[in-house]
Amino acid sequence: MTSDDIAVLANPLAGRGRHRGLLSQVLDRLGASGRTVRLLSAASAEEAEKACHRAVAEGVGALVGFGGDGTLHRTVQAVAGTTVGFGMVPAGTGNDFVAGTGVPSDPLAAADAIADAVRTGRATEIDMARVTTAEGDVRWFGAVLAAGFDAIVNERANRMRWPRGPRRYDLAILLELARLRPRDYSLVLDGVDHSFSGVLVAVGNCASYGGGMLICPDADPADGLLDIVVAGPLGRGAVARLKPRLRRGTHVTDPAVTSYRAREVKIASEGIFGYADGERVAALDLVVTCVPGAVRLLR
Repeated sequence: MTSDDIAVLANPLAGRGRHRGLLSQVLDRLGASGRTVRLLSAASAEEAEKACHRAVAEGVGALVGFGGDGTLHRTVQAVAGTTVGFGMVPAGTGNDFVAGTGVPSDPLAAADAIADAVRTGRATEIDMARVTTAEGDVRWFGAVLAAGFDAIVNERANRMRWPRGPRRYDLAILLELARLRPRDYSLVLDGVDHSFSGVLVAVGNCASYGGGMLICPDADPADGLLDIVVAGPLGRGAVARLKPRLRRGTHVTDPAVTSYRAREVKIASEGIFGYADGERVAALDLVVTCVPGAVRLLR
């Protein structure tokens, strides 16, 4: 690959495949930039991430993801902290990073915007969150890291083989609500201890997760800060009542909910795996750092 090439990672199954037929049109639209467009080949998520790293190492000019937040998570591991242009064509069920960064929600419009940005040399610097695990591994995310009840639900849903589709997540919520209990968290924000006992922890670079739930409604991916939202001890009924308010972002006015802003977040608790952009990252303890302008977004 050359510095003029555009490499594309496509997940045809994203969004339950509803945009699968658009891939050829997306590639054509990207080709209007005048650059050679190359589709990366991968048979698994791990291979996809390796293919992205390989493309960046070979000097590709831009890396584009065609899919949802899972595709974002794979592609951004390769481009974060580099000067390679990065574009997202939304084709998933969530697309929370796209929504939070002003990328067009229509796939073809997003592809046109990327092509124009490449052609004119236009890019917008966007913050990303860098996660360092207890083992010293580094992962990046663009939208939100969950480390409370929602992360526990994700972990449960991933272990379930039935039912398929969204109903599996709904069932996981009911099962975890039945065993809901507050957990003790060590939470250190820019060196200041804010440890607490509670049920909800989210660290946001963007405002939403889960396809539009405004968990960190005031998060701005260009302000150099992370938004942290936590909730103290809540019973099952209180959590169930709080959930619908996430769509409007009004949960942050609840007396049990506290919001912070920080550049660095150190979070620890026993028995919890953090999930970022909907993907399993690692067991807590985690250190999350905002890296200003970590990606050059083509939009």
